[in-house]
Amino acid sequence: MKEKIVKVSENIYEIPKEKGMNVPGRIFASPALIEKIKNDLTVEQVRNVAKLPGIVGYSIAMPDAHQGYGAPVGGVAAFDAKEGIVSPGVIGFDINCGVRLLISDIDRNKFISKREKVLKEIYNAVPSGVGKKSDFKLDNKEINDVLKLGVDWAIQKGYGNSGDKKLCESSGVIDGAEPSKISQKAKGRGMNQLGTLGAGNHFIEIQCVDEIYDSKSAKIMGIDKVGQITVMIHSGSRGVGHQVASDYMQKMEKEYGFKHLPDRQLAYAPISSDLGRDYICAMAGAANFGFVNRHLIMYKIREVFSKNFSECTIDLVYDLAHNIAKFENHEVNGKKMDLLVHRKGATRSFGPGNKDIPSKYKKIGCPIFIPGSMGTYSYVLTGTDIAEKLTFGSTAHGAGRVMSRSEASKKITPEKLGKELHEKDIVLESGSLKGAVDEAPEAYKDVNEVVKLSDDLGIGKIVARLKPLGVVKG
Repeated sequence: MKEKIVKVSENIYEIPKEKGMNVPGRIFASPALIEKIKNDLTVEQVRNVAKLPGIVGYSIAMPDAHQGYGAPVGGVAAFDAKEGIVSPGVIGFDINCGVRLLISDIDRNKFISKREKVLKEIYNAVPSGVGKKSDFKLDNKEINDVLKLGVDWAIQKGYGNSGDKKLCESSGVIDGAEPSKISQKAKGRGMNQLGTLGAGNHFIEIQCVDEIYDSKSAKIMGIDKVGQITVMIHSGSRGVGHQVASDYMQKMEKEYGFKHLPDRQLAYAPISSDLGRDYICAMAGAANFGFVNRHLIMYKIREVFSKNFSECTIDLVYDLAHNIAKFENHEVNGKKMDLLVHRKGATRSFGPGNKDIPSKYKKIGCPIFIPGSMGTYSYVLTGTDIAEKLTFGSTAHGAGRVMSRSEASKKITPEKLGKELHEKDIVLESGSLKGAVDEAPEAYKDVNEVVKLSDDLGIGKIVARLKPLGVVKG
């Protein structure tokens, strides 16, 4: 189906409201990016999300958007908290897949001297790959505590401290989590996966600060100089989140059917219904697992750095989610509304003074991390007031795919990927090069363009650029 798209201003495109749509669609993209976005089903999926009950404003796609399950990855949709719906497909299966950035006091040269050793030790300390099991074994009581308490559970166990908690989105725990709403199958998948990386696009990346654009904001985050070593962790709720999403999609289909849906993958329940409330409580528990998962990975990384670099400090900058739904208050058509904002592959971008960001960052806005693909730059940004007006306080979460994983594995050889990483002086510690080809830079959009567009639109202000030195993948 040929989708109608109208350019309404520089880097903003609109899908006009048509029959069945409750709101128009909005795509934030450059002329080059919009052409890539039109190559798959993203535009159709934006239109389908616009047909869901209770949606307000626009059905939105970020600059990194690409086709996903039911709804696009890089999608944002806000629903009236009283009359709207909640949909697992508009949130994503890996609930609270997110990014955590650490900052150290060592420089590039010091790290390079031990690069291979440190990467190998991190690879051994943090299980990675499909189905890998954790060193942190949980019983039934403990898995319930993790799901309910989030990062508080980890701190009580001696992993990290209260200072770390303050530097997590929602302080590392989503209120209202109810373990009883999560199936035993989901809990069982999580019992042996806490503190594990997973596979696919999940990674641990050792980087150095390559350029600082906003020295004031950078300094507040602890980014002091070019060459400083950072560590980026990208992982989520592992099997717990996937199972919660699967369980509730089935329940929603059984309760409400699917013939009325624009796409069966957009199964939903009213927010006010018993099933809707149950899913929100279960999603909160899975999100808490995701926060703890990244927290324990951080704990292991700190141990490795402490072992290899005497008197090294490695601090948490911030941790934020990009597959989640949050109750928030935003202005829509001049009126403040309580909304359930679904972000699927999209990052919160809250401006200075927002009540939901840590006091440390009140003056600059919440930190935002946009990872590149393996072998390309990543970026640190800050949230903005403009984002709160344009995108329900959201921006991109990464580069965004231009090839499916199967397409990438056919077009990119392990030899080609290995040569590219070698030429860029990036060391990959992974199960195999063959298993990493679907995450090669060629499979993704240009992260530099995505980030520049976020900055040009004002939905994220660039602070610093990070260059990869070593990557750990499953």
